[in-house]
Amino acid sequence: MSIRILAGPLVDQIAAGEVIERPASVVKELVENALDAGARQVSIDVEHGGIRLVRVRDDGAGIAAAELLLALARHATSKIASLEDLERVASLGFRGEALPSIASVSALRLVSRARGAAAGAEIQCVDGRPGRVRPAAHPEGTTVEVRDLFHRVPARRKFLRAEATEFQHVQKTVARLALSRFAVGFTLTHNRREQIALPAAHGRLEREARIARLVGADFVAASRYVTHAQAGYAVEGWIGLPSASRAQPDRQFLFVNGRMVRDRLLASAVRLGYRDVSHGSRHPAWLLYLALDPLQLDVNAHPQKLELRFRDGRGVHDFLFRTVERALAESGSAPVAAASRWALPPPPAAALALGEAAPGYGAGPERPPAAASGAADGDHPLGHAVAQLHGIYIVAQSADGMVLVDMHAAHERILYERLKSALDSGRGPRQALLVPALLATTEAEASLAEQHAAELAAAGFAVDRAGPATLAVREVPVALAGEDVAAILADALADLGAGGTAHRIDISQNELLAKIACRSAVRAHRQLTLPEMNALLRDMERTERAGQCSHGRPTWTRLTLAELDRIFLRGR
Repeated sequence: MSIRILAGPLVDQIAAGEVIERPASVVKELVENALDAGARQVSIDVEHGGIRLVRVRDDGAGIAAAELLLALARHATSKIASLEDLERVASLGFRGEALPSIASVSALRLVSRARGAAAGAEIQCVDGRPGRVRPAAHPEGTTVEVRDLFHRVPARRKFLRAEATEFQHVQKTVARLALSRFAVGFTLTHNRREQIALPAAHGRLEREARIARLVGADFVAASRYVTHAQAGYAVEGWIGLPSASRAQPDRQFLFVNGRMVRDRLLASAVRLGYRDVSHGSRHPAWLLYLALDPLQLDVNAHPQKLELRFRDGRGVHDFLFRTVERALAESGSAPVAAASRWALPPPPAAALALGEAAPGYGAGPERPPAAASGAADGDHPLGHAVAQLHGIYIVAQSADGMVLVDMHAAHERILYERLKSALDSGRGPRQALLVPALLATTEAEASLAEQHAAELAAAGFAVDRAGPATLAVREVPVALAGEDVAAILADALADLGAGGTAHRIDISQNELLAKIACRSAVRAHRQLTLPEMNALLRDMERTERAGQCSHGRPTWTRLTLAELDRIFLRGR
């Protein structure tokens, strides 16, 4: 065919294909418009899963009657006027495509009354053809009705699912929008039955009540609130404890400057923060809000604005990763006023490599003297040992109940953290190779290694370029001597190429240290004395991430007196 300019309605339908996937997409676009208009109450009514009707009402700034027709024109917006505005976009929508795109595949009615206006007005649009603007009674704010989605586009309509499925998508979308704006009240009605009613939430308790309603009360109970600001970045929110991880990543919510996103860079940063406490294929849960200067990100990288581009992706990645890692480390330990008399000295690496028992916990016939009598259980969060159960668990009495400890898992975490600290204090001790190892790469990877030579050196690698597509590895981290260093370095270069950092090196080192700690930790069925068990409890209280072993399994649990009373029906 010859080159031609596409007809306006066809252009709108193509644009609709980028942003309007299903009724939930319509809900997202309309509610985001309401939030940009400063709404404090948003009501969403849907029928037949949103296929028959989506109606969104808000009490925002409204649209002047003279601008209603313009609101349905493509690329018409009140949110940007120049390139500088585009670079500092703080609104959720700004392209001016949502309303005309929706109108091109549905029957749309737009009713609005601008703030301060004496009366409202309305306009109707069918299949992209707008009618006349007419007076209409309406309170300050806007209502948009979208009926019979895709009724003239059967190729698109056949991809819609059953009513229940489409409504589930609507519910999830409304939940995410409600999580993005706590100060706004939301209601959702399906087939004239109220499904969600959320008043505005201002304080932390009210916000957590909304989270419990939308995400789950168990998430709030098993999460830690975090807030941190540094170098132009700020983050706050809730991170689920490792013990509350799930089989699916269905409780992972990220918002950037109030915008709901599904960004791989940010998600990988949070997951990396869980690297020492996550178990197997389990998925941690989080609800995090990141704020930064709008100039530092491009929100125009995805038609639905779900993915972002950061000017300093590495900086934001490391900020988020370190924040989560630090918060999880603090959540697994408790401060102790004075060091335990029977704290373990750092085990020698040689002894650990041979899997020998670490000194202090059943290492030989000599036992530490008995702990001082009269110590109150309240002096220590994990209490005082009273027995060993089946040679595996330590039973301790705490101030508010009892504590059960998996002694091998707990000791494994203690040793692992000490080995990491010893390695970190030496800043990556190296071992020189008698014969440099040659690594075949692409020219781009070889150039990348040259650019990041200082970072690789800090991690323990001395790498030179031996040819256009060849690297010579002359020194490696001591902890990785004898490992497949070429594969580890290749993965590190892949990380650097993706705009991240060479965390693969740390991960590989930590995996080896975890294996050493596991082999060296006190074994099941080793009989410990009460002083030895108490020494282990005190070391746990001083150790970061003591709630999980290096494989992510829990190391201890608590039963309160109230829980014990419920079990035995005391006081009933």
